[in-house]
Amino acid sequence: MLGVFPDVRRRRLPKLFLLVTALALPLTACGQDLGKSNFARTTVPAAAGTGQVADGPITDAAVAADVLRVIQPCQFLTKDALGALGLGTVDEDPSPSSIAFDSCSNKVKDPGGKEMRLDLGIGSATLLPRADKTTGQAGGLPLRVNKTGDADCTVAAMTALNPDLALAVSVTYAGDPCRPGQALVEAVVQKVHNSPEKYSTPPGTVLTADPCAMADTAVVASAVPSAKSAPSGLHSCEWKGSVAGPGVTVGFLPGLPPLAGDGYSKVDLGNGVTGFQKPDTGSSARCRVQWQHRPWQGDDVELAQVEYRGYADSGGDPCGKAVTVAKNVVTKLPKP
Repeated sequence: MLGVFPDVRRRRLPKLFLLVTALALPLTACGQDLGKSNFARTTVPAAAGTGQVADGPITDAAVAADVLRVIQPCQFLTKDALGALGLGTVDEDPSPSSIAFDSCSNKVKDPGGKEMRLDLGIGSATLLPRADKTTGQAGGLPLRVNKTGDADCTVAAMTALNPDLALAVSVTYAGDPCRPGQALVEAVVQKVHNSPEKYSTPPGTVLTADPCAMADTAVVASAVPSAKSAPSGLHSCEWKGSVAGPGVTVGFLPGLPPLAGDGYSKVDLGNGVTGFQKPDTGSSARCRVQWQHRPWQGDDVELAQVEYRGYADSGGDPCGKAVTVAKNVVTKLPKP
């Protein structure tokens, strides 16, 4: 996942997932079984030819990363989409994330008037249920369920393993949060296999770019020795040399055009591109470099970002390391 520095310039608050990591119960034991009386649960059969064992490779072409990158997340949380699941009353349109291309949220009131918060991520990578929380399949994909307390549950249909990626729903609901979560995930999997709505992909958009291919390993290794890459989401990639060592993340996201001020300063990234760097003011050796790639929607633009994360006593210049990688990324991005 892309790191996010506190940024007082932002006029919108990030819509973050309420993902949970504590021990989970099986779906059949997810608290009081209000879901049975409140809505009709759906079941999506495994698609032919897409079944796989829980620890084997996922070869379903419909959930390949390059396919999922351009799927619009809010289509699954519209009034019509949620209404078809019988979860309750949907009063508002879904809210797309202001800091991610692949996440969206909405709220539902169940027949008893209790509010249900639904957060959906297409290609989520962080805080997913562990493999031992696998409860079966959804459309041929391994299904994991993780419940915390009485009101929070994360349900994930895995789209890749080691590293893990998933179609994931986080539910907050003072009823049985796992049951609506599974109903929504199953509906998402079904729609993903049946002509999902996609973003337009104009020439040069970063939406279609594989972030792990947007930096040369040799260049990243100058900042992170023995760096190896792994996706940390559909639109982000992390390079690390060791679990406890420094790291570099390259990612793409929507946002307002970056400006100088509030800790940001201009930096020349070459090829006519101006970036904005912001060092961490805390004890860590951390720096983020961000720049505008092309227009997105409304006032937002497509942003490219490089973050370096190290330690205060590790020496060197964190912004210098981030800028070095950013200059390399600039040369490899798709051309608008």
